[in-house]
Amino acid sequence: MNLITLDVMNTTALAALLLMLGLVLQRKVPLFHQLCVPAPVIGGFGFALVVWAARSWGGVEFKFDTALQTPLMIAFFATVGLGGSLALLKKGGKVLGIYLVACWMLALLQNGLGIGIASLLGEHPLLGLMAGAVSLEGGFGAAAAFGPEAEALGVTGATTAALAAATFGMVAGGLLGAPVARLLISRHKIDIQAEQVHDLQALAASERPVPATITGTLLLKILAVVLCTMIAGLWLSGHLRADFDIILPSYVGAMFIAIVLRNLNEKFSLLTLPDNAINVVSDFCLGIFLTMAMMSLQLWQLADLGWSLLIILVVQTLAIVLLAVFLMFRLMGANYDSAVLCAGFVGHGLGATPNAVANMSAVCDRYKVFSHKAFIVAPLCGAVLIDIVAIPAITWCLNVFG
Repeated sequence: MNLITLDVMNTTALAALLLMLGLVLQRKVPLFHQLCVPAPVIGGFGFALVVWAARSWGGVEFKFDTALQTPLMIAFFATVGLGGSLALLKKGGKVLGIYLVACWMLALLQNGLGIGIASLLGEHPLLGLMAGAVSLEGGFGAAAAFGPEAEALGVTGATTAALAAATFGMVAGGLLGAPVARLLISRHKIDIQAEQVHDLQALAASERPVPATITGTLLLKILAVVLCTMIAGLWLSGHLRADFDIILPSYVGAMFIAIVLRNLNEKFSLLTLPDNAINVVSDFCLGIFLTMAMMSLQLWQLADLGWSLLIILVVQTLAIVLLAVFLMFRLMGANYDSAVLCAGFVGHGLGATPNAVANMSAVCDRYKVFSHKAFIVAPLCGAVLIDIVAIPAITWCLNVFG
């Protein structure tokens, strides 16, 4: 086997090039655009397939130095925490509360189904966790973050399984969301009329940030806050592990510290942290970190897990579709808005928030009626508020079953 070794600089440069390639293909290939497949997945996963083919047929193996992957991952989760405003829970009202609690319950259900089915199939419970809320509601970012934690606890191929499950969920969530909504509308003969929800519209207007001009000084300030949050998260995680034997991944610690900082900042106005500047740092960190994670996948490890993983994911998909059709639709009011919200629920419950938005857009385009309620509630919950419960639940499972 011929070995090609890339040092940290070459690995990072390759990740940046693959990310750029993914961005181009995302725009040029209609299927990628329709399914909202992230650019890091397109470029990174595509290269992982090339690496697999080179290893299997060419006798060539690649070794990457991904030393920057972990710092970028922690930085990304810190930026997620900086967007976690708990005040939104109070302002969103009943509609937001019902939908958010349903998303939290889904995360717990996905973990339970994954762990339970994996145990029945004779696999490690944490493999099932990787095919639960880690990769489905959590998406590629959580899959790439929690996979190495599971591998450190003895689950071989956990990262590969988690990212493969996230890929499955992304495709399934993009394909099934809109058809579920159309089924509900047709089956219940729903009037195609969106409800005007003034409190939610007011929420959207009041919480809509005023974009700041991106400057070097502003990015430096955001970066300094993120780095300090990362250090505090590392300290918190190390302290809990050493003194209380509690596994709290450093990126989770950084996210919690960032949430506290965000909400203290809202109350006392300590710093000016424009959301669009935070998003720039977040997008950069996620893009490079996720591309590195995807391109270094050892896909051949899936051969031993393929059927078990597939069975878990099929059950997870059936579960969320049934929940949307028989429970969520009724809880949300059994009207046009709730049908559109069910499309979003399937989208980010299996994939990511862009899937939810794409699904809801497809439904609204089909019926020529825009649902303001759905486009306020689903992105707000899917992008920010789900993690308040989902990530602690995943961390608890790691401690119990690891």
